[in-house]
Amino acid sequence: MRYGHGLVLGKFYPPHAGHHHLVRTALRQCARLTVLVCASSVESVPLADRVAWMREEHPEADVVGAVDDHPVDLLDPAVWDAHMAVFRAAVPGPVDAVFTSEEYGAELARRFGAEEVLVDPDRTRHPVSGTAVRADPAACWEFLSAPVRAALARRVVVLGAESTGTTTLSRALAGHYRERGGVWARTGWVAEYGRRHSEEKLAALRAVDPEADWADAEFGTEEFPVIARRQDADEERAARIGSPVLICDTDSFATGIWHERYLGCRSPEVEAIAARRPRDLYLLTHHEGVPFEDDGLRDGPGLRPWMTDRFQEELTLTGRRFLVVRGSGQERLETAVAAVDALLAEGPRFTDPLPERRR
Repeated sequence: MRYGHGLVLGKFYPPHAGHHHLVRTALRQCARLTVLVCASSVESVPLADRVAWMREEHPEADVVGAVDDHPVDLLDPAVWDAHMAVFRAAVPGPVDAVFTSEEYGAELARRFGAEEVLVDPDRTRHPVSGTAVRADPAACWEFLSAPVRAALARRVVVLGAESTGTTTLSRALAGHYRERGGVWARTGWVAEYGRRHSEEKLAALRAVDPEADWADAEFGTEEFPVIARRQDADEERAARIGSPVLICDTDSFATGIWHERYLGCRSPEVEAIAARRPRDLYLLTHHEGVPFEDDGLRDGPGLRPWMTDRFQEELTLTGRRFLVVRGSGQERLETAVAAVDALLAEGPRFTDPLPERRR
C-alpha cells in the first residue's frame, strides 16, 4: 500500500458512480480509508441514509458522518477553520492522503498535513455530479447504486377490493412504462404476496381434506405481519434493480385493511410496518363496472363496496396521495398513466445544499 491512512470527504448528496470510483481508487492505495460524509441541516436526504448507502457500497472503508452547517466559502480562512473543526472531530487521527476530484482538494490536504491525490477531476470516466443527479435523477439513473435507486424510485401502488382489476391494471401500467425503453425498460412490477400466501394456505387445507375450499380457511392475526413484511421485502428488491418508477400490486398498507376485513379490527403491528416506507401514489380500483370473477380464493361480490369504502377512508385519514380509477380497462389505464406521468413531472425531491463561494 502506498499510504497508511487515506481520506475521502464529500456530501454524497446523493452518492453516484463518480463517488464510488473515487473511493475504490483510494481503497486500492491505502491500508486504511476513512470516508467522511458531511451533511448540512438544509439538505433533504438524512445523513444516516447517506452513511448507510456508502457503507453498503464500500464495506472495506470506515464510513463516518458529520453535520456541517458552516457556510461554504473556499476563499475565507475563518470558514475553512470552522469546517476543519468538524472534519477533525470526525477524523481525529493523522491522515496521509486526501483523495478528491474537487478544486479544494489541495487546501484540504494541506490542512490535514497530507498529500493530495486527484482522481478524475474532469469527470471523464463517470460524467455525472451530485448537482446533475439532484436536478434529474432519471437521466442519471445508470450512475446510481441499488440502495439509492430504491430510495429515489417513485412507488405507485394499485389496490382495491377483490376482483376489481388491481392485478390487471398494475401489470398493464408496468408494461406501459417498460415500452418507453431506455432506463424505463427496467420498470418493476411487484406481485401481491398475500395471494401466494392464500394459495399455499388452501393447498395445505386440501392436503388434509381434498374437499376443502376457501370457506374453510381461517386467518390468525399473526399471519398478517408476515405478509406485510414479505410484501415490503419484495417491493424493496424490485426497487433496487428497477427504473425510476415502481408499480406494486398492493402493499403493506393494504395488508392492514385485509386484517380488518378478516379479523374485524386493525393491526398496530401491520400499520407500523406500512409506515416505514412511504409510497408516492395509490390507485384505488373501484368495484363498479368490473364483473366479479370467482377464482376459488374469493368470498363473493357482496363485500366489495365495503372494501372500496374502507380503502378510501383509510387513504384519506392517513393523508396518503391517491386517485380512484373507474371505467373500462382502457380508461383505467389511461387515467393511471396520466396520474403517474404527473407524479414524475413534479421533478426532484431534493432541497438545495448550502450555496458555495469558490472563486
